[in-house]
Amino acid sequence: MFRVNSRIRKPVCNSRLTITDVLPIMLLGNTEYAVRPDRPVPQQGEYMIYADNAATTKMSREAVQAMLPYLEEYYGNPSSLYAFGQKAKEDLEAARQKIASCLGADPREIIFTSGGSEADNQAILSAAHSGAKKGKKHIISTAMEHHAVLHTLDKLKKQGFDVTLLDVHANGIVSAEEVRDAIREDTCLVTVMYANNEIGTIQPVAEIGAVCREKGVLFHTDAVQAAGHLPIDVKAQNIDMLSLSAHKFHGPKGIGVLFVRRGVPLETLISGGAQERGKRAGTENIASIVGMAKALEIACSNMEKNAERMTAMRDRLIAGLDRIPYGELNGDRTRRLPGNVNFCFEGIEGESLLLLLDDKGICASSGSACTSGSLDPSHVLLAIGRPHEVAHGSLRLSIGEDVTEEEIDYMIAAVTDVVTYLRNMSPFWRDLVNGKRKHVFSE
Repeated sequence: MFRVNSRIRKPVCNSRLTITDVLPIMLLGNTEYAVRPDRPVPQQGEYMIYADNAATTKMSREAVQAMLPYLEEYYGNPSSLYAFGQKAKEDLEAARQKIASCLGADPREIIFTSGGSEADNQAILSAAHSGAKKGKKHIISTAMEHHAVLHTLDKLKKQGFDVTLLDVHANGIVSAEEVRDAIREDTCLVTVMYANNEIGTIQPVAEIGAVCREKGVLFHTDAVQAAGHLPIDVKAQNIDMLSLSAHKFHGPKGIGVLFVRRGVPLETLISGGAQERGKRAGTENIASIVGMAKALEIACSNMEKNAERMTAMRDRLIAGLDRIPYGELNGDRTRRLPGNVNFCFEGIEGESLLLLLDDKGICASSGSACTSGSLDPSHVLLAIGRPHEVAHGSLRLSIGEDVTEEEIDYMIAAVTDVVTYLRNMSPFWRDLVNGKRKHVFSE
């Protein structure tokens, strides 16, 4: 958590926001907002809890320090033959080795990309086009993938591919047997995310990988939320391709990795020079690559300790929010990321909840940061069976390694206060209380 100082403000609704800032047209599904463009940000002497680590994380001091020499001193091009350039090349390969070690991979299987979205695109398109050459044009995924996957699959459908999106259970999990049952003779790829970016559900990746290996089908997993937080061993888990992004584990933005098992065909998306063995053109971003390697190295070395502490804090937060009537946790209670908490609350609109929490110094989200401009309910929440009117009232709190019990308790009190405040001004909630509408959740 980032703290301007350690002073806790009492969670009461004497908000600086006016009704114009937060009042939606309270007919859910027809919601518009008047949000002040000059919203204040926390200044020195004010308090801020950053609880949106699923969107991005603060860079670690060690990652920043690792990057600085390559911004100021060792700025050579790794493709240059002279010693200054070869110094950059040596350090590039050292970073590749570190990342490979964290994933249980061979350094030659690591391709540097601009982030998770590019890695997802390259993996899926490569497997699809390779399969098409063999007459295999069927792809299996789930209905709750990141849009980097879903939109790429939509593009492939327009090219004549058949895409099966598996339904997930109410806890957000798809089983390996369900994947097995969906595989056909013409299946060329299964792509299932390691852990969900909204509700934190962890999929049985090793079991799914084993089924795919048995059936001779390529298996890709989007591990953007998992890398640095959950153990990854691409060999033991039978993973053929894996995507990750540095800014999810305290590394820099704009840099990521695509792991591609040796022997798996990889299509070039960006043509030009011969960088990354001809599979991803463009002068390598040495500083960011080195920062990513350092951040991942630290995250993996501290993973067990961090996970144990964050899980305890997560469960404390879940227990507190569980006491709010007519609210429910989204995703599995135990098979979820250590820092992820996602709730739906009846009778409120998520955007109004976020604005008032922001005014109390809490940075949170109602779902994926990549789709925050959309007024549509989360496709992930719809996939696990939440109705539209409830999916609109979602809250994701993704805590960091340094969160304190004091901050957890403050968030519980603040969310409880804001939910009550918004319900008191909601005609939709009055209809629920008066019995004109039926509750979805139990009290």
